[in-house]
Amino acid sequence: MTSVVRPVVWAEDHLKLLDQRLLPQQERYLECRTVEDVAAAIRGMAVRGAPAIAIAAAYGLVLAVRRDLDSYPQAEQVLAQARPTAVNLRWALERMRGVIPRSPQTLLETAQRIHEEDLQQNRRMAEIGAALLPRGVRVLTHCNTGALATGGHGTALGVIRTAHAQGKLEQVYATETRPWLQGARLTAWELQREKIPVQLIADGAAAFVMAQKKVDWVIVGADRIAANGDTANKIGTYALAVAARRHRVKFMVVAPGGTFDLRCARGADIPIEERAAAELAEFQGHPVAPAGLAAYNPVFDVTPAALITAIVCERGSLLSPTARTVAALLRRRSSLS
Repeated sequence: MTSVVRPVVWAEDHLKLLDQRLLPQQERYLECRTVEDVAAAIRGMAVRGAPAIAIAAAYGLVLAVRRDLDSYPQAEQVLAQARPTAVNLRWALERMRGVIPRSPQTLLETAQRIHEEDLQQNRRMAEIGAALLPRGVRVLTHCNTGALATGGHGTALGVIRTAHAQGKLEQVYATETRPWLQGARLTAWELQREKIPVQLIADGAAAFVMAQKKVDWVIVGADRIAANGDTANKIGTYALAVAARRHRVKFMVVAPGGTFDLRCARGADIPIEERAAAELAEFQGHPVAPAGLAAYNPVFDVTPAALITAIVCERGSLLSPTARTVAALLRRRSSLS
């Protein structure tokens, strides 16, 4: 079962991005005709999720080169600065750089290949991850890791989607995921559309739900995975991992191979993006905190490898990750190669 949601669409001469800021109330596409349009959409959270950001950036370079081949270095820099924590973005830019001396058509074909490969990787990861789950499994997930965050199907949500199709899934608990509410607005929307049993919970309720023995696995995505298996993901993930360990709940991270960054030896080396205080002090333009209040707003945190039961990518699954086993996993040849 693959989701019909299409967050990134190439439309002959421009890029269409489903504006995720408007979901679930409105389904509206942004039309991006310049690399600046794409960078603004990434920075402004219209498109989000590490794989989807990478795909959008690849198409953004196509738009830049079609306009002016010599603008490539500047275009790459503009895109790279849009979301610094998501390593998939840098991976896509580096891959596109390898074909830049060739024709704009070759660049487009490479972007389309990145898009299609992501969908195939998602399907493969979903099979691998679902194989780790028992029948009747109850899952808690954080943020949005579904078709909206990828080229289709999803990473962590792809595992959940496949487990449901296999008749294994009993219940999903989706955290609201403040301050952008990706869980409430996006994950719940995707699951409800596909009639997958889901209940929304407040972020602060997650540990209590685990204490009530209602959760067997926490399944999340990642924006970057260090060489030792530490993972950076949406803020709040680390707290879930700590609570899961306390309550003997298993913890799975699902992400494509491009999410691994061996240049980061450990989680402390991963750059953590901080965003404007207004994201905490306001909601959809309406103030929810005193005017002028200072706020600390990191949007990712790092989960140590020691708290992770399994990392799943298209090359296979990795139990109790370490630097040695991460390196061994990445040496495996993917079945998609």
